[in-house]
Amino acid sequence: MPRINLLPWREELRKERQRNFGIAAVSAVLLGGLVIWIAHAILQGQINHQQARNRLLEQEIVVLDEQIAEIKNLRQKKDRLLARMTAIEELQRTRPEVVHLFDEMVKTVPEGVYLVSIKQAGRTVEVNGTAESSTRVSAFMRNIENSEWLTRPGLEVVQTVEEGRTRRSDFVVSAQQVNSAAEEEATP
Repeated sequence: MPRINLLPWREELRKERQRNFGIAAVSAVLLGGLVIWIAHAILQGQINHQQARNRLLEQEIVVLDEQIAEIKNLRQKKDRLLARMTAIEELQRTRPEVVHLFDEMVKTVPEGVYLVSIKQAGRTVEVNGTAESSTRVSAFMRNIENSEWLTRPGLEVVQTVEEGRTRRSDFVVSAQQVNSAAEEEATP
């Protein structure tokens, strides 16, 4: 006779296994979701922290850029002030040279020589004048050569002009003015 099992225990066992499998699957899904949510929260926290650091760095970069621009402006102002100071020092240093130049002109001009104009370009002095004779022009050039503040005389032009019974020599003489700063540096 065939054996018939009337008890549904296999059916119940299968249902219980299915229920356990369903619970395990739901638990696994929930646990996976929880792990993903925790990982996302951790990563989002790290991203937020890094973004905050980046914002702080950007703010500091802006502050440093402003400071760099201010430093450039200060350097430009400094350079302009130094240029002005150099120009003022040069003017202060050369101020007595004009006095010495005119004083030396009075000493070097011999009798019978009359100066018409004096021009200075840098260290070169150009003197236009009239003399009673060309020997007076030569004496003027010798006096320039022996001068303390003028050196290297050069005769540019000499013309003899006759007006009635009188003769005169119009001349242009150039000379170099001695640099007093170079003299001061050379003198110990």
